[in-house]
Amino acid sequence: MLAILTKAICLILIIVLGYVLKKVGVFKKEDFPIFSHIVLDITLPGAIITNFSTFSFDFSMLFLAFLALGCCILLSAAGWFLFRRRSTEDGAFAIINCSGYNIGCFTMPYVQSFLGPTAVVAGYIFDAGNAVVANGGAYGVASSLSSGGKISFRFVGRKLLTSVPFMTYITMLLLSSLHVSIPSPVVTLAGIAGSANSFMAMLMLGVGFELSLERRYLSKIGKILLLRYSLSAVLALVFYFFLPFPLEIRQVLTAIAFGPICSAAVPYTGKLGGDVGLSGAINSCSIVISIVLITASLMVMGL
Repeated sequence: MLAILTKAICLILIIVLGYVLKKVGVFKKEDFPIFSHIVLDITLPGAIITNFSTFSFDFSMLFLAFLALGCCILLSAAGWFLFRRRSTEDGAFAIINCSGYNIGCFTMPYVQSFLGPTAVVAGYIFDAGNAVVANGGAYGVASSLSSGGKISFRFVGRKLLTSVPFMTYITMLLLSSLHVSIPSPVVTLAGIAGSANSFMAMLMLGVGFELSLERRYLSKIGKILLLRYSLSAVLALVFYFFLPFPLEIRQVLTAIAFGPICSAAVPYTGKLGGDVGLSGAINSCSIVISIVLITASLMVMGL
């Protein structure tokens, strides 16, 4: 329990450090995309390669990717049905801001020190399915519905093919299934980059953290977060008690279920012409809530 609290406090302090450095002018709000590129295109792929390098492939694990896809679709659909009666724009906003998990930049950097490599890889395989929705899928659906058109699968496919983490997942899964070993110099280099993922991911969250709790936002923030975490609690119980996987895999999935909303929701809301300030507030609130819930779930699971 002490180890979990210590890790949680350290991660929170790194987020606070990033936020403070932004407030005193060392970093600017406009620097967030730079941090995002470093994490998504360098340190996260490094962590993925490092963990997959010792992974013994099991086809049953691919079920996790489809499970993630189903969970994200469920969250998006719930958001759409909750808000569509208000307006199509509100429904489209909810599709993007209810769905997707911030796994590679938040949950896995948080929990990987408590779990073995098999559980960490399981989390990354789950993230491969999550990426289909978080890295363009939800936006493609929301954009199509808000404009009254058809869902653009071409757009979704293009976004996935240009996503470095997603393509790293696919490449490592393919190599693992073919039992192809990664050259040791590549693993060493990836390990150096991957070891910085936790720090850089938390620092990035601090730089991007914005909490604008305007009165006009409170009702919608409350409804979206209540919907999100109510469903998350149900999914966490299902993951932990009913999935036919070893305990450590069920533990990492339980932690993922309580993870924050994908950070890509904010820029995709902007592309949709939605309220970016509201999306940023929801995303920032979800980070705070997830820190509490993931820490509590790790304690309950005895990690």
